[in-house]
Amino acid sequence: MKTLQELTLLDKFLFDEVVEDSEAYEALLRIILGDEELNLLSEAQTEKEFRTAPWLRSIRVDVFAMDDKSNIYNTEMQKGKRDDLVKRTRYYQALIDSSLLAPGEVDFNSINNTTIIMIMPFDLFGLGKYVYTFESVCMEHPELKLEDGAKRIFINTHGTNVSEVSPEFIALMKFIEYNEDEENNNIIASSNLEKIKARVARVKASEEVGVKYMQKWEEEALIRHEALEQGREEGIDLGIDRGITQSIKNLMNNMGITAEEAMSNLGIASANYDKYLKML
Repeated sequence: MKTLQELTLLDKFLFDEVVEDSEAYEALLRIILGDEELNLLSEAQTEKEFRTAPWLRSIRVDVFAMDDKSNIYNTEMQKGKRDDLVKRTRYYQALIDSSLLAPGEVDFNSINNTTIIMIMPFDLFGLGKYVYTFESVCMEHPELKLEDGAKRIFINTHGTNVSEVSPEFIALMKFIEYNEDEENNNIIASSNLEKIKARVARVKASEEVGVKYMQKWEEEALIRHEALEQGREEGIDLGIDRGITQSIKNLMNNMGITAEEAMSNLGIASANYDKYLKML
């Protein structure tokens, strides 16, 4: 278990606590989008749930907010690598869109513009970019944009195209992953980054947040234990591997985490990850 002081912004608990502060989230968006005029209109909401019907799969987004131009922003911190992230953002887009149109509204132009941002400590597309921005374009005429107001951005904290992003952005990437940006201290003075760093410091110094973190860890430890016990019971007649596989599934469902994160929580050796992934 990491202590609260050891957490970085890659850790969901700290990220959620930091971006609950609208000023910190606004600063994060300004750096990522390169827009100093961006002003959030609403308080940032963390762990906001979207569901189109009680019997359908819901989503719980990391942070959600609207700016003063009615643009919607959803930002996700994705620490674990998995192969469904692109389609996950597609599903997020669909559920968010479905919540933006009031019942009886017939003008689809009233749907807000939305930007979904996924921050990851790995290169999902393998091209060495810090930022991959996707908007719909015409395949036959790429200069023609669909202009449907939907944008998806995938951020790789390990990018190498330093000339294509700002020093402020690079400093943010380093801070997100390591809680430090010494290499850039002599290059920039970023009020946005300072706001984020100050918020992180306040969160880590808060006794209330410290108690909340311990309670959350204890709750998740109990969920892990119950998932493991349930998997063992269900796996008695199916063999050890099937029981472990069931434990992984239980943990993924109960905690909303990836298979890799579930296996790590269960103490499974990384050398066995592929074996159990094939059994899921």
